[in-house]
Amino acid sequence: MSSSSQAPESWISAFCSLVGHEYFAEVSEDFIEDDFNLTGLQSQVPMYKEALEMILDVEPEDLSDEEDENEDEDEDEDDMDQDGERGYRRPDAAERRHLRMASDLSVIESSAEMLYGLIHQRFITSRPGIQQMAEKYELGHFGHCPRVHCGGAKVLPVGCSDIPGQETVKLFCPSCLDVYNPPNSRFQAVDGAFFGTTFGCLFFMTFPELDPDMINGVAPRNLAPGLGLGNIYEPRIYGFRVSEFAKTGPRMKWLRSRPADVNELDECRIWAENQEAALQLPTDVGAAAADLPDSEMADEAIAGDNGEAEDEDMDRYGRGEPPGNVAPDSRAAYPTDATQRKKQSSAQGRRRDRHDVLPNGQGSGGGTALSVGGAG
Repeated sequence: MSSSSQAPESWISAFCSLVGHEYFAEVSEDFIEDDFNLTGLQSQVPMYKEALEMILDVEPEDLSDEEDENEDEDEDEDDMDQDGERGYRRPDAAERRHLRMASDLSVIESSAEMLYGLIHQRFITSRPGIQQMAEKYELGHFGHCPRVHCGGAKVLPVGCSDIPGQETVKLFCPSCLDVYNPPNSRFQAVDGAFFGTTFGCLFFMTFPELDPDMINGVAPRNLAPGLGLGNIYEPRIYGFRVSEFAKTGPRMKWLRSRPADVNELDECRIWAENQEAALQLPTDVGAAAADLPDSEMADEAIAGDNGEAEDEDMDRYGRGEPPGNVAPDSRAAYPTDATQRKKQSSAQGRRRDRHDVLPNGQGSGGGTALSVGGAG
C-alpha cells in the first residue's frame, strides 16, 4: 500500500504529537464515545458538541447549514430590492457563513483541547490508560527527579488541582514524595487538571513494583506513605552542623525524616512489648504495673504499707488508743486526728520491723527510744 493511500492522521494523534504535549496519552475513541465517561463535562466546556465532533473527526451536520443558507438568500433578495440603485455590494451568504465559521473555529479548537484534557484526566485512571502511562514511565518518558539524594528516580506528571486553569502540570517523585516544575518551559502551558490529583497515588498503588524504595523487601507504598531510607542534605560550616535555630539553618527537615526500619511503626507490637516488660516486675506490683504509670504505682505501694501498719496497730492496741510503748509524758501529745495517727502508726510499724531483726533480743529496750524519736 502506497503512502498516498494511507488514512489521514486523527485529531487525537495530532494533538499528542504537538510540542509540549509529550506527557499526554492517546485516549481511545471507544472511551470517548461512551457517554458514561463524559458525565458532567458538558457544563464545563463551551461549544461542547462541536468540540466533541472535532476530537472524534466527525463532520459537522449539514442540515443546519442548508437552513442558514436559505435564510441568508432570502435576506439578500430583500436587500437587493430595497437598495436598488446603491453603489455597494454586500457579501453574499457563502462569504458570511465562511467568516462566521472561521471566527468560531478558534473557539471550537480551544474547547476541544480543554475537553480532551478533562477526558484525559479520567482516561489515565482507567485500566488501559494507566497501563499506557506505565509504559511511558518505565521508558523514562517523563524525566527524572532533580533532587540529588533521590538518585535519578523517575518522576510522574500530576496535577495539584482538578479544576482547569489553576495550576500547571507538576512532576511527582516517588522517592522524596515531592513535586517539581518541569525542567523545560514548553510544559508550562499544560494545565495540571488534565492529569488530576488522583493519578499519582493510584499509579503506584496499581504498580507497587515500580516504586524505587524497598524496606526489608517490602514495597513501602503497601504499608504507609513516606517510608524508606532517605538521604537529607545537612548544611555545615567548617565541618560544624548549622543549628536549626539559626537564620540560615535548615527548615522543615522533619518533612523528609523517615524511619530506616518499618518495624518502628508497629505501634501494637511496641505496646505489647512494654506491657510484657511491666509484667516482669515482682508479683505484688506486677499486675498493677501493667496498667499504671510509675507515679501511680509508687502511690499504690505507699498506701499499701500504711494500711498494713494501721491494721497492726488496731489489732495490737485497740481502736484509737495510743500505743503502749509511747512514753507517759508524750501520751498527751498523741494525735487525735485519724490522718495523723495513720501516718505515725505507719512510721512506727516500719521502725518495729527494723528493730525486730536486731540480734540477741536487744530490741526490747531500744524500741521505746526509737518510737519517741530518741527519748530515753
